[in-house]
Amino acid sequence: MNPNDMPAAAAPPIGPRFDWPDTFGTRFAIMIDTEEEFDWSGPFNRDARGVSAVRALPDMHRRFADRGVPLTYLVDHPIASTPEASETIAALLADGVSAVGAHLHPWVNPPHLETVSVANSFAGNLSSSLERAKLEALGEAILRGFGQQPRIFRAGRYGMGPATHETLAALGYVIDTSMRARFCYLGQHGPDFRHVDNHAFRAGPGGVLLELPLTTVWTGALRRAGASLYDRVDRIPRGRGIASRLGLLDRVSLTPEGVPVEQALQAVDRALADGVRLLNFSFHSPTVQPGMTPYVRDAGDLRRFHAWWDAVLDLLARRGVAPVPAAELLATAMRDPLAPAA
Repeated sequence: MNPNDMPAAAAPPIGPRFDWPDTFGTRFAIMIDTEEEFDWSGPFNRDARGVSAVRALPDMHRRFADRGVPLTYLVDHPIASTPEASETIAALLADGVSAVGAHLHPWVNPPHLETVSVANSFAGNLSSSLERAKLEALGEAILRGFGQQPRIFRAGRYGMGPATHETLAALGYVIDTSMRARFCYLGQHGPDFRHVDNHAFRAGPGGVLLELPLTTVWTGALRRAGASLYDRVDRIPRGRGIASRLGLLDRVSLTPEGVPVEQALQAVDRALADGVRLLNFSFHSPTVQPGMTPYVRDAGDLRRFHAWWDAVLDLLARRGVAPVPAAELLATAMRDPLAPAA
């Protein structure tokens, strides 16, 4: 075995729930996996570093800016190290409220010491030294491309491991958003997040990090059964689809990718009813260029993508849920002394 290839490892544990200040209210953030385009149905390819889809970002950015919604671009190595891409995104940051963070795709991020494989597409499965070396190279590329050190991180494919939080803390990160609540990637040698709910919590050594899971809620008549029922239903042919059509159980993430708008609206209401103080939305940057991802194949899909956001943002406005810029999130995360260990 290559010494940099490790068996699939568990995700870090949940720490103490974060105590949001009363003045924060209930807010939402949109963090975009800003990455190279690649064949979603093909194998991982170290040479797939095209970033032409970035040219579609200014129009998308303008639509959000017109509604007063800041965006956080979590950029990976091909984006940060390609001048056209970094310059395009840097121009978008001139709005004064949007920001950049880091997004690690290990197969296209130096140093290239590991075997390219499904298991190693989860950076947390690499040796801790190689995961750190890749994060260091990514941070240096972002510093060169944007003139700032990243402070917010999301692992590509949500592929964090037992050393990820400690490494992020050592490198000066403040916020991690690598956990996809209620999802399990064990079948692909990835982490298991079925134990993770939607509430922010302290993580890393001494609670120095703020973990913001990607918001995913259970909806339907049997929602309280949650993951245990969802896993049992999955053993039945087409079981999850049947449970969804009957209104019994759905797992709904706050993303326009593969989530019908009606379900997304229900999920927003459910998350608010559950007392979630920070609704964490996400999508992949190539999605805004038709033909780059399975979610937007043509101009009609792109119109539906924008309509999805219009409906969701309208609902958030009616419910009094305001957007939060990255700078305020970072300041809030650092406002208190470190939380004690759980």
